[in-house]
Amino acid sequence: MYTDSERRPVDGSGSSIVKELELTDLDIDQQLLGLPGISLVVFTSVGCSSCRWARQQLPSWQLPVDRVCWVDAGHNGGAVERYQIFHLPALFLVCEGQFLGQLQTRLTAADLAESVNQALTRTPEDLP
Repeated sequence: MYTDSERRPVDGSGSSIVKELELTDLDIDQQLLGLPGISLVVFTSVGCSSCRWARQQLPSWQLPVDRVCWVDAGHNGGAVERYQIFHLPALFLVCEGQFLGQLQTRLTAADLAESVNQALTRTPEDLP
């Protein structure tokens, strides 16, 4: 079990459709390289209203991913720099340890699901 930036338990149980993880500068690379399946990596910040909305809504959406990995941009500057985050929320896709890039889409369940499916056809790159 993990906790989010507000120390709430996050483990994928309850009303969440997909499993959730909280990643930090210390474990982001190790986790993303070792996790099986499809991971949606979402950089957020507590001071961002769109981010707060995404954190509330996204876990209940039926998305073609195995988990949502949250990264608090305010506390993980190394990851923010490596992933070249310029706006929040920022979404990336990793499948079986392979980086499939940033997702540029509106934050609706249908648009995000379509963007994930399109990203799965990309040629994988190394993690940033």
